[in-house]
Amino acid sequence: MHLNPYGADAVLLAVNLVTRPAHTPEELAERCEESGVESRLVRDRQVTAADLAAVRIALDEWLQVVDAADEQTRVELVNAMLAKYTEHPRLTNHAGDGWHVHYRPDHVPVGRLVATLISTGTALHLAGRGITRLGRCATAGCDNVYADLSRTGRQRYCSPACANRDAVRRHRARTPGA
Repeated sequence: MHLNPYGADAVLLAVNLVTRPAHTPEELAERCEESGVESRLVRDRQVTAADLAAVRIALDEWLQVVDAADEQTRVELVNAMLAKYTEHPRLTNHAGDGWHVHYRPDHVPVGRLVATLISTGTALHLAGRGITRLGRCATAGCDNVYADLSRTGRQRYCSPACANRDAVRRHRARTPGA
């Protein structure tokens, strides 16, 4: 069985790269390896400064999706990313580990590969889990993003630490003399 590289892992890679930006091609390669998203393809290629620049552009576009004011704008922005970074779906067995679907040719630079994964993964995430399942942390002073993978679809914080910090703040605001 071949796992879908366009699922939640791709969206979590975007969250990771936005929260902790890669500053060098080597860091970008390491992050892709850590995420497991197409790591074999990244490992087999030399990640360049041009790849890093391409990923930064795609992440800037992705943040516009996260920050979209309404559902229609969010959909339009995702569709623009899909039009820019993807091609018609195709079956491939490029690595000899089973047939699976790609939304890009097999041989593209790493920057384009990551942009394709993020745009397609985001579209599948929003269509499958809900159009509102990307956002910014609700804790005052935290601007981190999150991808809501929860069962209930009610995530509003980037991390348990931020959720706890905000709960303590709300508790203290309700408690007289705190």
